[in-house]
Amino acid sequence: MSDPSAPLPTGPDSTRVDRWLWAVRLTKTRSDSAQACRGGHVRVNDRPAKPSTTVKAGDEVRVRLHGTTRIVDVTHVIVKRVGASVAVRCYQDRTPAPPPEAGGPVIRRDRGAGRPTKKDRRMLDRLKSDFPPPA
Repeated sequence: MSDPSAPLPTGPDSTRVDRWLWAVRLTKTRSDSAQACRGGHVRVNDRPAKPSTTVKAGDEVRVRLHGTTRIVDVTHVIVKRVGASVAVRCYQDRTPAPPPEAGGPVIRRDRGAGRPTKKDRRMLDRLKSDFPPPA
């Protein structure tokens, strides 16, 4: 594991958003990040971003991946993919915590409370045959 106090790799002042997303490990591949940009799932400073949009330190990047929107602030620009411990130091994650699930305990139905069994249907048929239908 790398030293958290180690200096971050040097990089340019700005780079393409698709390359930065891949370098800081928010997407698995660079083509995934470019596809997310083309699909409108990436916003830089509240503006839709193309893959070639440049990002610099201080920009806010919103990425919608796998049903979750991540909000990150760029703190350091890198262009080469780095280890996860270094990548996490290149942005500040401001994603709000997900709301608690309202699942609660599952209520179990009593046996026989659903669809009637074959035995129950036979009993109902016998009961119905005892009384003629109203005229």
